[in-house]
Amino acid sequence: MKKMLGYGAMLALCSPAIFASQQTWTGQISDSMCKSDHAMMQKAASKMSDKDCTMACVKSGQKYVLVSNGKVLKISNQSFASLAANTGAPVKVTGDANAAGDEITVAKVEPIKK
Repeated sequence: MKKMLGYGAMLALCSPAIFASQQTWTGQISDSMCKSDHAMMQKAASKMSDKDCTMACVKSGQKYVLVSNGKVLKISNQSFASLAANTGAPVKVTGDANAAGDEITVAKVEPIKK
């Protein structure tokens, strides 16, 4: 009987991880160097847009990130097709977060209409 209670307790504690569903974040796809502030590149490159700045930084070796509510989330699947097309504009990103909550695997990117 004690073993069954022990197994039941372990199953209850582990279930959220097993059945975790995808999460959704809103924010902006940016790059790991500029994050949420493209001011340096905009001054240096004659008023470069956020999208152009992000694309230039990624081309030079930086990684895509999602800036959401002031938090910078790394993106594990850098080759996800919709990242480049949706940089610099408000987006809704759906995916899975790692255990630490600082990196996501993107499953879907949708532009947010203003």
